[in-house]
Amino acid sequence: MKATKNSEKISLSNTIFIIFILWILYNLILFPKTSINGAVKGLNLWFNVLIPSLFPFFIISEILVSLGFVDFMGDILGPIMKPLFNVSGKGAFPFTMSITSGYPVGTKIVSNMRKKQIISKIESQRLISFSSTSGPLFMIGAVSIGMLNSPQVGPLIVASHYLGAITVGLIFRFYKHNISFKYKDQKHNVFISAKNFLLFKNKNSKNLGTILSNSTKESINSILLIGGFVIFYSVLTEILYESKLFYLILKIFHEIIPFNISTNLLRGIASGIIEITVGCKTIAESNGIPLIQKLTSISFLIGWSGLSIHSQALNFISSTDINQKLYIFAKFLHGIFSGLFCYIIYNLKYKDMAITSFSVENYPWEVFSPANWTKILFSSIQLELIVIISLTIFSIISAIIGCHKNTI
Repeated sequence: MKATKNSEKISLSNTIFIIFILWILYNLILFPKTSINGAVKGLNLWFNVLIPSLFPFFIISEILVSLGFVDFMGDILGPIMKPLFNVSGKGAFPFTMSITSGYPVGTKIVSNMRKKQIISKIESQRLISFSSTSGPLFMIGAVSIGMLNSPQVGPLIVASHYLGAITVGLIFRFYKHNISFKYKDQKHNVFISAKNFLLFKNKNSKNLGTILSNSTKESINSILLIGGFVIFYSVLTEILYESKLFYLILKIFHEIIPFNISTNLLRGIASGIIEITVGCKTIAESNGIPLIQKLTSISFLIGWSGLSIHSQALNFISSTDINQKLYIFAKFLHGIFSGLFCYIIYNLKYKDMAITSFSVENYPWEVFSPANWTKILFSSIQLELIVIISLTIFSIISAIIGCHKNTI
């Protein structure tokens, strides 16, 4: 009986999915120009922004994980990560890489660490709940300056987003709280891990050429998959607008929602639930909406991240035993807390501040420029090197302090 119910659920979900795909196909034929425009927008975003900003992070993070850098950090930063998030010090690596590079780098690194058995299933579930974040390049450059035309609100959006992520991490530290992690003698682990890292020795060690080759292949596959998802959801969003189905759904929601909300704001939120960039841009361009409502809604959307980024993240998670539903729930919480922190901080600091603005002719992804592409690429590499060097220095200092305490 139970098997029959499960098969009925699977059959129903498959039927709905097939109908949805056929509907998309029908609209692709019905609105070819709209479909092409959506594909071009997605392609521009992927090529002009995502490749130069994410690809270096993918390659370098793959190399560092293979070389044992995560183990080196984990032995030192455990006393910091354990009390806060109930994860080992290895969790500092995906978290810091995520907050500097953005979606979906953190999810990819956590999934990669789980596949290589570097962290346990429970630990990876806790870790992925707060290590999936947007990056400052998008929040400050694209949203606050490019969309809202207000650089003053950049720190507000960034602070709200990262505080939201940390809050989710603090909540998920209690996920299966009866299962914890034990740490070996710190002094012993530090020098063993440092030696293994410097000599390229770890349990999954390969020669340097193989590591470089595998890291490049994996990174190329990942960036191509991300491009496919970005283009697909860009086309889907354009089709939803053109087919009028989107506005019909909005009208129904507007009647159901018990409180008064602007139709333009609701349209932006609904768009952002599907694709974060489109949603943020729609809200930013809407007239007659108070700034606090714009910022709170945008903060929610950046925390939620959108179905497009969820698809990218779930593609990485699907190769592991990490619970996908819990990940989606964590992202929903991230959106709620980010919006809440934004509302609180705005009323405390920004409420009486005069917000200036200026016009921007083009968004960074709409027009290709070799100079801009190169600038984003080198900025991404520079940022990643700064993060890695800072983490290494911090780890060494922590190790020295730990060893000094042990000798006293």
